[in-house]
Amino acid sequence: MNVAGELRLKPGKERSLLRRHPWVYDTAVASVRGRPQPGDLVAVRSNAGEWLAWAAYAPASTLRARCWSFVESESVDAAWLGERVAESVRRRSPLAATTSAVRLVFGEADRLPGFVADRYADQLVVQLQSVGAEAQREALLDALNQATSCKAVFDRSDSATRKREGLEPVSGTLRGPDPPQLVEVHEHGLRFQVDVRRGHKTGFYIDQRDNRQLAHDLALRLAVDGGARRPRALNCFCYTGAFSLAAHRGGGGETWSIDSSAEALNLARAQWELNGFPAASANWQEADVFEALRALRSGGETFDLIVLDPPKFAASHHHVERAARAYKDINLNALRLLRPGGYLLTFSCSGAIDVDLFQKIVAGAVIDSGVDCQLLGRLSAGEDHPMSMAHPEGEYLKGLVLRHM
Repeated sequence: MNVAGELRLKPGKERSLLRRHPWVYDTAVASVRGRPQPGDLVAVRSNAGEWLAWAAYAPASTLRARCWSFVESESVDAAWLGERVAESVRRRSPLAATTSAVRLVFGEADRLPGFVADRYADQLVVQLQSVGAEAQREALLDALNQATSCKAVFDRSDSATRKREGLEPVSGTLRGPDPPQLVEVHEHGLRFQVDVRRGHKTGFYIDQRDNRQLAHDLALRLAVDGGARRPRALNCFCYTGAFSLAAHRGGGGETWSIDSSAEALNLARAQWELNGFPAASANWQEADVFEALRALRSGGETFDLIVLDPPKFAASHHHVERAARAYKDINLNALRLLRPGGYLLTFSCSGAIDVDLFQKIVAGAVIDSGVDCQLLGRLSAGEDHPMSMAHPEGEYLKGLVLRHM
């Protein structure tokens, strides 16, 4: 283990690390000893000199260090990283019975800060979001190849997070052959095609797996309760239509899907056909969702199941007020389209908006809509997107399921 230096913290700034929070902000650092380079291993010590953690140094970031380990006797080297990756992959192994699209490593939640790895069938897709993960790239990829027996690795380190670390966004094949144009995966009996090169995130919203199954189950319940009438579903910000397919498979009814991307809708149509669903049951609209919801209401349309899964409205705490207005607007108009007895699944992936605030925003929309609703539960990402209890910032996806009384 090659330790390049140490960070001394300001008095009192050790408290979060004693609770095993993995981030050290620049404002907490009193001094840097030695000459560590970006990504180098450093010891983090209290102002009094007490050892606190082994961390990766990031001089260009406000997150000046991300902690690898809080155990002084551990040696942070290739073998240690390999064990962490192997443990993370093993924890996800039960999901293979349900899907071939799995998040294998989820950064800080798996004690591998800045490293994300997804598996789509035999294709691996990684994101190296920190200088520490970038510095350990080869060791992490070796471990991932060994733990999965997958040879193909594609890099989607193209998010804004890299720039905050002083790294350039990159994308391309790292190991093995180039990925095909579309990778086919399965989930709960459905077939999906994933564009790992250019799709959102790493190509697919793996985190919504359980919530898609919930949409399926609710649509099935509505079909049974409604007798001969099949439930109508509306999927807003549908992307490539995964919620649409799940809802139709459950209820067998007409499904409307809205997105502003023609390219995403084209893939959604292809997936609909791939699963053998009738074209007459699908309505695809390339439109702005805010405008489309108002148009549907003006047209007298109503639905039994509505899904709102918008992109991130608040990139940081500076955008919370504007995002709150946007969330309230779409929820207000969706509620006015919901039939009595119907369900609304509404989500936010904005990390700057916590669960309680999101619930207050939606509650405001319920009150203003004049629709009586019950909150049936809170929703979150699947088990392969866990949250470390010491790192609540890792929780980003939150949702609510409401029933029109």
